[in-house]
Amino acid sequence: MLAGVISAGLFSQPVLAKVGPPEKDELKFGFIKLTDMAPLAVAYENFYFEDEGLYVTLEAQANWKVLLDRVIDGELDGAHMLAGQPIGATIGIGTKADVITAFSMDLNGNAITVANSVWDAIKPQIDKAADGKPNHPVKADVLKPVIEAYKAEGKPFNMGMVFPVSTHNYELRYWLAAGGIHPGYYAPQQGDNSGQRQADVLLSVTPPPQMPATLEAATIQGYCVGEPWNQQAVFKGIGVPVITDYDIWPNNPEKVFGVSKAWAEANPNTHIRVVKALIRAAYWLDEQENANRTDAVKMLARSQYVGADAKVIANSMTGTFEYEKGDKRPAPDFNVFFRHHATYPYYSDAIWTLTQMRRWGQIPEAKPDDWYMSIAKKVYRPDIYRQAAEALIDEGKMKAADFPDFVAEDGFRDPQTGFIDRITFDGRYPNAYLDQFTIGLKGNDKL
Repeated sequence: MLAGVISAGLFSQPVLAKVGPPEKDELKFGFIKLTDMAPLAVAYENFYFEDEGLYVTLEAQANWKVLLDRVIDGELDGAHMLAGQPIGATIGIGTKADVITAFSMDLNGNAITVANSVWDAIKPQIDKAADGKPNHPVKADVLKPVIEAYKAEGKPFNMGMVFPVSTHNYELRYWLAAGGIHPGYYAPQQGDNSGQRQADVLLSVTPPPQMPATLEAATIQGYCVGEPWNQQAVFKGIGVPVITDYDIWPNNPEKVFGVSKAWAEANPNTHIRVVKALIRAAYWLDEQENANRTDAVKMLARSQYVGADAKVIANSMTGTFEYEKGDKRPAPDFNVFFRHHATYPYYSDAIWTLTQMRRWGQIPEAKPDDWYMSIAKKVYRPDIYRQAAEALIDEGKMKAADFPDFVAEDGFRDPQTGFIDRITFDGRYPNAYLDQFTIGLKGNDKL
């Protein structure tokens, strides 16, 4: 049935040759203080927004919930969002509202960090490389004895993630489950949205900039977050990253630029122009093998953007990643903004997020494959992206070779491998994908 939905014409909407003047030219966009907000900062600082006749204010937000609520109520015109936020809002996880995205802001960019006490306990169990350094990535099964020790003392083993529908939540859960550790279920039909039912490890929300302080206070024993907050733990000497999300799933989708559906319908030309500016910014961040990243680091270090030490931001933004102090290793794709068609809003990326919502109970009942596709099409808007990209090509600012082949593109990445548990993801068959997991809901499972 899914194939029938696809053949109905993913790109049946007309592609506009010219973009009209903006319906609204004074805009306010929100973001969270993370390095992957970079396309917004670059589009502002390099005057790409102004090239589109847009006058933008960028405003840091307190947390992801506030950011989403302000987009929904119109206080913000759009925002740097977790990839799961437009999807979660659309299907009614938390706030129910129609939110869409026509632009993916980046791939990868997260890591899982544990407290020094946990690292000291697991380090002897980790294989060593020829140089004597621990092999990374570290699999979650090494945590089992530590978790059992906590249980024996009557203490919970707590870990932080940034939001219930964040990739961080799903990546942390994926890593734990791949190591045979249950991260817990959500049970919304029973009024339990803690995500901690049947859990071996208790996951809870902590805003990204507060992660290091919360770890240092021993409120949590580890966390999954974006940069610079893993490298900040290394810099402060309070924790050690054990795995990056690239090693959980190479080139996974991370943030998107989200707007309310109502705003997009009221401001179609403005929306296309915003996407044009963001595409140029993402290209600038990756062009000539990341030649501009040093300048981007200086930009992001300013207080109005990320406001962290430039040395900390540079650790990941310039193609390296530091585990223990002094153990800095190459990580050329830790932050990807344009390569691998990073900016294109693939339906399959949305479907993966939906599978994880189902796996952990946020979607409490079975859904057919075509339901996953219908939600992906409702939220992810490659038709708008295509209009922006083709306008840039027409203007000579970009080349057709920079983008997917829009005529042939069906919105699905090829089946993806490289997951830490060796399971292949094909977005065309979400239920078959879920059936492969030993931990998590599948089929007609209910709590």
